[in-house]
Amino acid sequence: MDKYIEKIEETRSFFEERLSSPPEAVVMLGTGLGGVSKALMGSTSFPYEEIPNFPVSTSPEHRGVLHIGEIHGHTVALFEGRFHFYEGYSTRELTLPLRVMALLGTKVLIASNAAGGLDLSYSPGDLMLIKDHINLIPDNPLRGPNVDSWGERFPDMSKAYSKRLRDLAKKVGKDLGIPIREGVFVAVPGPSLETPSETRFLRIIGADAVAMSLVPEVIVAVHAGMEVLGISVIANVNNPDAFEPIRIEDVIEGARRAEEALTRLVLEIFKRGILEKS
Repeated sequence: MDKYIEKIEETRSFFEERLSSPPEAVVMLGTGLGGVSKALMGSTSFPYEEIPNFPVSTSPEHRGVLHIGEIHGHTVALFEGRFHFYEGYSTRELTLPLRVMALLGTKVLIASNAAGGLDLSYSPGDLMLIKDHINLIPDNPLRGPNVDSWGERFPDMSKAYSKRLRDLAKKVGKDLGIPIREGVFVAVPGPSLETPSETRFLRIIGADAVAMSLVPEVIVAVHAGMEVLGISVIANVNNPDAFEPIRIEDVIEGARRAEEALTRLVLEIFKRGILEKS
């Protein structure tokens, strides 16, 4: 744990020496969802391999670049590409970047991903606000000794996803004419995609969408006292009783179809005061 703390502090110092002000919000983009990065004003980009102690992203469509710039007057750290348990990282390792952002003073996390729809009323390209999650990744980023200055030993997860931010996103979606779903997300370890029986099981336990990401970062964000908005882009939908093969290329293409809507939604959320608590 001491070595992990040393890495966190080294990475934190790297950013403190290079940034004039700490990021107020973090945006983490998933597979095929890089469009928001084009809206950053005056951004500085850091390839992950140039940042000390950062993991390297190996997933398709995850560029592996951290952009820091402004969106509607807010300083934003935008991760174009994230890290996954299936890449061989522990959840503590893959959440190191977010832990550093939290220690720099970041208050809000917007986390998006491309997900498979489990609710048969969903369609590819739908946006689903995450109201709760089920974690089936067999690791937890808080496992091991707790650093009390980072957060409490047993963080409450009953309200992991901010109702304030979900309500704001729903209002923005309505005003922009973007249909918004709301449901439960389940994280699985991957990298193999779900079988028909696994898909049926995930529906039975109450999940509306599934992917291999997002939950470890949300756990760390809650532990650090950040407000969280989670958005799953429904890239494909599979009926376990009439199952079709899942190809990662189709998942990427499905996510890209929703990229414009996601970008409009996120930008308008910032414009309307994402950091202004009511």
